[in-house]
Amino acid sequence: MTERDAMVAAPEGVAARAADAVRLPDPWASEAVTVVMPTYNEADNLPTILAALFALPMPGLRVLVVDDSSPDGTGELAERLAAEEYGADRLSVLHRTTKDGLGRAYVAGIGHALEQGAAFVVQMDADLSHPPEAVPQMLGTLLSTQADVVIGSRYATGGELADNWSLHRKALSAWANLYVRVLLHMRIRDVTAGFKIWRRETLHAIDVAGVASNGYAFQVEMNYRTVKRGLKIVEVPIRFEERRDGASKMSLAVQLESALMPFKLRRGLARKG
Repeated sequence: MTERDAMVAAPEGVAARAADAVRLPDPWASEAVTVVMPTYNEADNLPTILAALFALPMPGLRVLVVDDSSPDGTGELAERLAAEEYGADRLSVLHRTTKDGLGRAYVAGIGHALEQGAAFVVQMDADLSHPPEAVPQMLGTLLSTQADVVIGSRYATGGELADNWSLHRKALSAWANLYVRVLLHMRIRDVTAGFKIWRRETLHAIDVAGVASNGYAFQVEMNYRTVKRGLKIVEVPIRFEERRDGASKMSLAVQLESALMPFKLRRGLARKG
């Protein structure tokens, strides 16, 4: 196998699931969907997740990699894959020189996707914890239910967590969701989820550029803004996997911000949208 072949090879299971994904009817299948994918040191995972996404029966799907100057060359790898495999019309890279958190990366990436004409924007991790094959189902649910955002949910009926999650980690995740839901009075099962598909109109309505939080609290604030505007949120069950390679970005600072953000939102201390 050549170096280029190795870059784009995907594990058989991931590729097979993507190929067997729900096939949407036209014109839904051809909608302009952009997956915004922040990365930092995800070179080991990026070829696999991209191969799976581009195997989906969605010819209008594009991927925007938002790379925070990864030392492992993730951004440069994405550029090579765009030039040699997928084409710049389907895969593009937004290079950021400052690593200032997941929330800032998403704000930059979503803004860029909207400027480029995306009708729908998917938030998705690059570490293979979110199943690529769920994207067509999420789009179909968004359109058929007239929802404003659809969440790929670990805690909706039928949702699952990876088998290799410890009881302690499962309990911590469940407690974090309950904590946020109670404080902010949100009827969302997976309020901290990071796998979502949005209508462009919804993102404009909640003023995504004005989101004040960073890190994983960004997901909570996005949901809170949506709920406060009376917009429709639908959850679909997914199986959430453990990251395939690399290290988690969940630092102590990120955990502290995630714990404090619900209080700031409740007291109106976050920037108004």
